[in-house]
Amino acid sequence: MNMKIFVDTDADVRLAIRIRRDTVEKGRDIGVVLDQYSKFVKSAFDDFILPTKKYADIIIPRGGDNHVAIDLIVQHIRTKLGQHDLCKIYPNLYVIQSTFQIRGMHTLIRDSQTTKHDFVFYADRLIRLVVEHGLGHLPFTEKQVITPTGSVYTGVDFCKRLCGVSVIRSGESMENALRACCKGIKIGKILIHREGEDNGQQLIYEKLPQDISERHVLLLDPILGTGNTAVKAISLLIRKGVPESNIIFLNLISAPQGVHVVCKSFPRVKIVTSEIDIGLNEGFRVIPGMGEFGDRYFGTDDDDLQVVPPSQ
Repeated sequence: MNMKIFVDTDADVRLAIRIRRDTVEKGRDIGVVLDQYSKFVKSAFDDFILPTKKYADIIIPRGGDNHVAIDLIVQHIRTKLGQHDLCKIYPNLYVIQSTFQIRGMHTLIRDSQTTKHDFVFYADRLIRLVVEHGLGHLPFTEKQVITPTGSVYTGVDFCKRLCGVSVIRSGESMENALRACCKGIKIGKILIHREGEDNGQQLIYEKLPQDISERHVLLLDPILGTGNTAVKAISLLIRKGVPESNIIFLNLISAPQGVHVVCKSFPRVKIVTSEIDIGLNEGFRVIPGMGEFGDRYFGTDDDDLQVVPPSQ
């Protein structure tokens, strides 16, 4: 019942279809068909079918002849199935509900012609949505407060033992959104070096809160590709004493290969993403993807970098 569709056809068309079917296919007399229609079929439609129209998400006029409406619905269903197939396999995977706003922002940040300013602006908007969704998976306790009218409001109290950990450097783009949502939150850093074509990972640097084992951790990295970097980062957090179920991995886009790797390795780690892409190319890049996220967000690329020799 994710999508409720009412196919609306004019009464005269419905009657014509029934007459043609019953007389040709069932060999009934037209008088018998009309008598049955007036006594039973029409009243049953009015009593049981027509009232359901108000509950429909979509109403298709002109019935099966409305090919435009049907094609739109088919495409929408295919998109939904493609996005959420993995969610049926892995209950710890969460894809935020797609809207035209979200699709529009994805279109902008994936466009190679988008300026750095626009890329950062719309990437920040998407990151904020992902962070908000991720925070919704934290534990909470019921709490009652007194409103300015003197009334009692029963709500919830947020989890306070929380910290963020960003995977340098792309993950640092998500820190501002996390700070905007969680005032004064502690944020740790992990630097993992990628060797070759993502075949090996080497931990270079880590700076984490001393009491991280007692906190819920939001792991920040905008792209989940092969999953190797994520596995390395999550493994480090677990070695530091963080329970697997206390880790929420936040990213903007995920490749199915990376989802499989992380979910199979850590079935209790929650993954929150805004979109699942097609897969990886031969260079282990997410496709269609959005390019090197860190370079586009921070305005750097290989041509801009210069090697500065150490001072004598």
